[in-house]
Amino acid sequence: MARKTSLREFQQKFAERLRDLSSRKTVASKLGFQVGADNWLVSLSDVSEVIPVPGFFQVPQTEAWFRGVSNVRGKLYSTIDFSAFQGGEAIVANTERRVVLVHEKIIEGSGLLVSKMLGLRNPEIFTQISERDALKPWIKARFHDQNNAAWLELDLEALARETRFLEVGLSGALATA
Repeated sequence: MARKTSLREFQQKFAERLRDLSSRKTVASKLGFQVGADNWLVSLSDVSEVIPVPGFFQVPQTEAWFRGVSNVRGKLYSTIDFSAFQGGEAIVANTERRVVLVHEKIIEGSGLLVSKMLGLRNPEIFTQISERDALKPWIKARFHDQNNAAWLELDLEALARETRFLEVGLSGALATA
């Protein structure tokens, strides 16, 4: 037979559980991914989802790092090769690459092609070694993890403000068209 609990006992236990929950330290996880040889972190709240690489519709007269436009469940997303955008080698086709869709609160319909997903990371295991990068303002900070591996934190809001990120058309393309 089920044990009966008084209302007072129930309220005391409930209040105790709430105190326990509020006293626990909340750790905001970061999403880890690889671009070329670099390890990156991004805040989970800045990402809407991670998807397998969809088919792209090529857009003429655009930068080489602009992969094109894809239809993801009826919504169009422009996707950039994040390695090539930063001056690195283009990400080659393989089974590990993914597209990280940027949350619409930052920019509507945008995705980053990355080399490989590294999963969720606990920010408490990282030691910050430097602040924002002046040449690449989308690099929020640099870190080392417990294995001394280097990590970069991506600031998607700063990336979305970058003129070069927003203007994918080739310079002079309109003049020659």
